[in-house]
Amino acid sequence: MVNTQIRSLTSAEYYQMIESGIIREGEKVELILGQIFTMAAKGTRHTVATTRLIAELPMLIQRRAVVRCQEPITLPNNSEPEPDIVIARLRSDDYINSHPAPADIILVIEVADSTIKFDRETKAPLYASAGISEYWIVNLMDNRLEIYRQPEGSIYASIQIVTPPQSISLPQFPDIVVQIDDFFPAQKT
Repeated sequence: MVNTQIRSLTSAEYYQMIESGIIREGEKVELILGQIFTMAAKGTRHTVATTRLIAELPMLIQRRAVVRCQEPITLPNNSEPEPDIVIARLRSDDYINSHPAPADIILVIEVADSTIKFDRETKAPLYASAGISEYWIVNLMDNRLEIYRQPEGSIYASIQIVTPPQSISLPQFPDIVVQIDDFFPAQKT
């Protein structure tokens, strides 16, 4: 019998693989807990929802924070996920020296259809463990927004469900209210 073990990659090793061409530029992968995951293909509803968010959020925030779309964030535990949307604090270097880390992050948003289980069971504990204070899942399967708050270890102590036509304030910006309707593309008929 052969004893096999899987060895986790460090963030440094992951970036060496990118620099050496083992992982090609533009290849859709994420480093989660030292493992490389292929990102799911995005359907039209996912693309429309993400496009709507990236069009609206920067206008609402008006240079009070940075809105990033499908760009890496650096987390402890050898993770470099690429959330659909991240709202991060303004930084004088515009994040040229490093990707946003937990201390920089105001909100992480994942748009989920086929990835709902992964976003709840893998990414929520990942973000909670990193101390991300607020995590939203735009759940396209059930047309609802799942809001995860108060990270405690690898779980969020508070989970709130918001459905259209409700609205909600952005974390740290109580004056900025978003309409949940805007997150959800019309259903196919």
